[in-house]
Amino acid sequence: MKKEKDTKLKKIFWKKELHLLPCYLGGSIWAFFTIFMIGWIVAASLSTTKEIFTGELLSTGLHFENYTNAFFRNKALMNLLNSVIYTVPSCVLAILISAPAAYCLTRFKFRFSKIINQGVVTGLAIPGIMIVMPLFSIVSALELGGTHCTLIFIYTATSIPYTTFFLMTFFSGISETYEEAAAIDGCGPIQCFWKIMFPLAQPAIITVTIFNFISRWNEYFMALIFANKAELRPVGVGLYQTVTSMMQSGDWAGMFASVVIVFVPTVVIYLMLSNKIVSGVTDGGVKG
Repeated sequence: MKKEKDTKLKKIFWKKELHLLPCYLGGSIWAFFTIFMIGWIVAASLSTTKEIFTGELLSTGLHFENYTNAFFRNKALMNLLNSVIYTVPSCVLAILISAPAAYCLTRFKFRFSKIINQGVVTGLAIPGIMIVMPLFSIVSALELGGTHCTLIFIYTATSIPYTTFFLMTFFSGISETYEEAAAIDGCGPIQCFWKIMFPLAQPAIITVTIFNFISRWNEYFMALIFANKAELRPVGVGLYQTVTSMMQSGDWAGMFASVVIVFVPTVVIYLMLSNKIVSGVTDGGVKG
């Protein structure tokens, strides 16, 4: 009897797996080409320009001088530091502003709560290109151009709608029993948020912070307009300038080294915190 049950279970298992076979094939093909392209770029960054054009990558060994040239001659190190200056404060400020706002909009009903909710959703639907000219006019009128603070404020402001909406969906899934227990212990709304609800929302906060970090790190259009000076360029604009200069100098190995410098931080962060991303998207606390 046990053998018959085992054989039936195996048949059912294989039938389910056969239905998923196209998904497995598609995912495997996508993973293969992705890994192949990333591996080729890394190999090209450690080769010479002649080896890249002849297709004989790494035939003369590893050329780490490409990264030295990219960091200092192509100013990738300065661009990297600028991106950190823009991205990290804007992500932190977006959480400090959006988390209390999301909690208030989820838990409390007041006079303009529906209007604010609609404003958050509307902010998600507005393309960034539509607000460039108003932002440029405001920055020019306030004489805020030419500093790092300009992009930090812009990145923070443009991250708030998505961050608030993401955290609202998470807070709405957390049971109100936590707040009731805190109120019985004499904890006020502000203390309840910072001591109980904010720690409970850590998976969602980490997830949305990673999404904001990746989008701001790779952002190009706003940075091109508001950080057009050489000493203010982030990695996206700096990489474009590097590609333009490589077409004239012919140092393609240095260009690929710059490409690796741009995408390695986001890939490493994503791989390190991938479990947090999954839990932040799927978890919703204890349902009430």
